[in-house]
Amino acid sequence: MAGHLIRRLHQQSTWVFVQRTQEAGFDLTPVQFAALDAVHSQPGIDQARVAEVIAYDRATIGGVIERLEHKGWLRRVVSERDRRARELSLTPAGERTRAAVLPVVRGLQREILQSLSEADRARFLKLARRAVGAPSV
Repeated sequence: MAGHLIRRLHQQSTWVFVQRTQEAGFDLTPVQFAALDAVHSQPGIDQARVAEVIAYDRATIGGVIERLEHKGWLRRVVSERDRRARELSLTPAGERTRAAVLPVVRGLQREILQSLSEADRARFLKLARRAVGAPSV
């Protein structure tokens, strides 16, 4: 069944991510990296938009953001445009961490689908993007 295989692939992907990033000396989950990357790409983004960008639950993104802030990688400030919103930006330590972990994350991508040929990986990624409605790269 598709759902079961997708769940197993997710488990495999998460395991590889955690193993490789820990081996490189980083204490970072895949969701935390995705949030760091989203904030890097869109400085000043608010929490709700980060949740949308990384397709994560709005109710639990606050905990992810809080952990990144606690690590000193993220800064939250009240928006001047909407006092209810918190604008996010990376701290210098957050920028350094993202830049340092990025090659590790790029390197582990092939390992996640290591049993597939290069052509099959490309085909899989194209189909997966279509299945989730993500834009083609």
